Amino acid sequence: MRTVLLFALVALLILGTGVLQSWNTALVILNMGLVSAVMSLGVNLQWGLAGLFNVGVMGFVATGGLAVVLVSMPPVPEAWSAGGARLIGALVLGMAVIAAGVAAWKRLPRGWRGWALAAILLAGFFVYRAVLDPAVGAVEDVNPAATGYLGGLGLPVLLAWPVGGLLAAGVAWVIGKTALGLRSDYLAIATLGIAEIIIAVLKNEDWLARGVKNVIGLPRPVPYEIDLQNDAAFVERAAGLGLDPTTASTLTVKLGYGLLFAAVLIVLLVLAQLALNSPWGRMMRAIRDNEEAAEAMGKDVTGRHLQVFILGSALCGLAGAMMTTLDGQLVPTTYQPLRYTFLIWVMVIVGGSGNNLGAVLGGFLIWFLWVQVEPIGQAIMGFVTAGMAEDSALRDHLLGSVQHMRLLTMGLVLLVVLRFAPRGLLPER
Repeated sequence: MRTVLLFALVALLILGTGVLQSWNTALVILNMGLVSAVMSLGVNLQWGLAGLFNVGVMGFVATGGLAVVLVSMPPVPEAWSAGGARLIGALVLGMAVIAAGVAAWKRLPRGWRGWALAAILLAGFFVYRAVLDPAVGAVEDVNPAATGYLGGLGLPVLLAWPVGGLLAAGVAWVIGKTALGLRSDYLAIATLGIAEIIIAVLKNEDWLARGVKNVIGLPRPVPYEIDLQNDAAFVERAAGLGLDPTTASTLTVKLGYGLLFAAVLIVLLVLAQLALNSPWGRMMRAIRDNEEAAEAMGKDVTGRHLQVFILGSALCGLAGAMMTTLDGQLVPTTYQPLRYTFLIWVMVIVGGSGNNLGAVLGGFLIWFLWVQVEPIGQAIMGFVTAGMAEDSALRDHLLGSVQHMRLLTMGLVLLVVLRFAPRGLLPER
């Protein structure tokens, strides 16, 4: 009953937004709430099920966004002709150097392998850069104002969503193989650092996704508003509902996204619940609660940690691809730890770690507050400063601090929940 009431409260908040503000705003909150719920579900798998403290969520979300560009955008033939083959060859060469270094470390005797590894990496770095740099320069010089990158595969954008999950899973495998043997605090530092590296690559490697020039006009899985407005049958149906074509087309597009996102979330939630209640889920909780006892019973603790770390990161990558598709553009500068790591953790903690439904609830509730706190704070500050002089320094300060209401509210919500419901609104059963 508590679960039903809390979800009913969230639904009432979104419906109230539609009635009191606008249905466009309500659908925006709903769609991003669905995406945030997928992200928090991924983090809940890692922390709530396995106790892995991953503060690099932002990196996996950005990796999913990159997948949309690589899969759905059309290729740029001029860029491929200028240096595409050489660039791909350089990347293969770089991976070959890493593989050679790993093989030398494993096979050579202890007294020689350090020197051999250093020699391979040093020589390989200069050869790699000698091949890569000219190719990158040639690609980025091809119409840099409009393209300046290789483009993608030109495939349907919906294919980019699972690819985003797979790409994030691959990054998680690399991180997990190197960092999961560390203690929780060192794992947190490692994931945070690698997430920042991923964002730095997206910002600076223009040949990959145009860097800070951004990729706009990404393909969409739903119709464009202008196409609906030019459809006579659609305009007639909208008029029958008492809506003008512009409003009706906007609502239709947002509803289309909402149905797609809801279908993905429902499938993931069902699978997560099945995993949670399976022998595998019970084993993961046993490892989380007592690693030494689980290892003594013959369980591969590091292997299982790697497994769940990859699964949770794949969900974050999938959510990142969904969000980039919704935005219609990839903007690397918008990936900030506050929004894509801290806020997701607040969703999991407030909703209830270890409970999949709690993670979904937290995703909706915290995102609603994140969106609505600023306009509510603007109204409150407007009321408080109504009687102050126009040139009052205090008035200007209060009105200028409205943008910080989000951070204050998130901190207060977190403190209140930790004080009165330390296990979250829907605690683990």
